[in-house]
Amino acid sequence: MRMITTAVLSFALAAGSVAGASAKVGLPNEKDINAGLLAVAAADKIRRECNSISGRFFRARSYVNGLKSMARDRGYTENEIDAYVNNKAHQRAMRERRNAFFKSKGASNLDAQSLCVLGRAEISKKSVIGSLLKAK
Repeated sequence: MRMITTAVLSFALAAGSVAGASAKVGLPNEKDINAGLLAVAAADKIRRECNSISGRFFRARSYVNGLKSMARDRGYTENEIDAYVNNKAHQRAMRERRNAFFKSKGASNLDAQSLCVLGRAEISKKSVIGSLLKAK
């Protein structure tokens, strides 16, 4: 599971140009965009729960804008993007995916200390999640 999660998060960085050539498949099926959203959700939870880690807000905003740009390049409108991101069912599913990611890394969304350990590890690995965080 750990390798799959790492591969999915890495895909968010590498897939832009290849996926851009494909037809509009619906935002729930855009794997690279959703992997990016998962990275943002994980980083956000870590920075909220861990007092020794903060968020890189400008970097996160830039990253999210890049995801939105990818979606627009694939033919999605601003309204479609906003409706997807603000959809309660999607948000619930993303929290479940985020918590499953935490579990796969030995952390829990209910344990701030485990999220701090995970956050520091992601920062050290210079992963997508780590790039959105900084140690205080």
